[in-house]
Amino acid sequence: MFKKIVMFLYVMNLAFVGNAFAAGQDREDGLPGMPYRTPTDKEFRVCADPENLPYSNQKGEGFENKIAEVLAKDLGKELTYEFWLDRQGYLRNTINAQRCDVIIGMGSDVDTLRTSKPYYRSGYVFVYRKSSNYNIKDWNSEDLRKGIIGIVGESPPTIPLRDNDLMANARPYRLQRDLNLPPGHMIDDLVAGKIDVAIIWGPLGGYYAKKAKEPLVVVPLPEFKSERNSFDTLKGKAEFNISLAVRKKDKDRMEMIQGALDRNQSKILKILDDYGIPHVPVVLSDKIGN
Repeated sequence: MFKKIVMFLYVMNLAFVGNAFAAGQDREDGLPGMPYRTPTDKEFRVCADPENLPYSNQKGEGFENKIAEVLAKDLGKELTYEFWLDRQGYLRNTINAQRCDVIIGMGSDVDTLRTSKPYYRSGYVFVYRKSSNYNIKDWNSEDLRKGIIGIVGESPPTIPLRDNDLMANARPYRLQRDLNLPPGHMIDDLVAGKIDVAIIWGPLGGYYAKKAKEPLVVVPLPEFKSERNSFDTLKGKAEFNISLAVRKKDKDRMEMIQGALDRNQSKILKILDDYGIPHVPVVLSDKIGN
């Protein structure tokens, strides 16, 4: 889920997880000789992953699918997709190859694309079984020391996990998604009792917790400042602004879409709520649209 984690990891070392600067590596014009379909003025062409819920799938069941539907309807355009697995090369083979024009969810501070004003902000969460009777609110919660903690290796919460001497409790999960496993497999492991607490990106945690067969508790991670880390701007960051993105040169397209985003903000937030996506008010002091 490369583009989904581009906004979450320090120094962009994971350009939406493990995409290793994917946005920076992808050429502005895609690979030489790659074919693309000439769009019509009536199309709203979205780049999306075909099987990456809660974001998107080919059946249109993801929350980003629903946001795309709202925007296309507002603009009076036909919604079409270019589906491509969200891994290294995603941008190169989709938006930069001219096969599609819009990415619905992207970190607001990505420099290689033109991003909208943030339309929501989300963060990492603690998720645990309600039946455990845990009461986890922050990194000082003693219940964190009682069980196994699932966490994605190299994700921002690994810093406060380390600084609170909790690494011995950690069970690491792969940074790059294993396509043989469902996107919510950490939550599946939590329900199965293989781990006791999941520390996971909020949209994943909130959505799969809502769908779980066992009641789960979802608690936002607090922002955290590491006493061991000298990089002030990168200390334990837990929340990120999310924007829509187009190609850097598509200024007119972005202005058109920004109007639709502004007109439909309440509908978009309702979609997030319907999918169990945790969100907080956008922080405008963060870098926003370019």
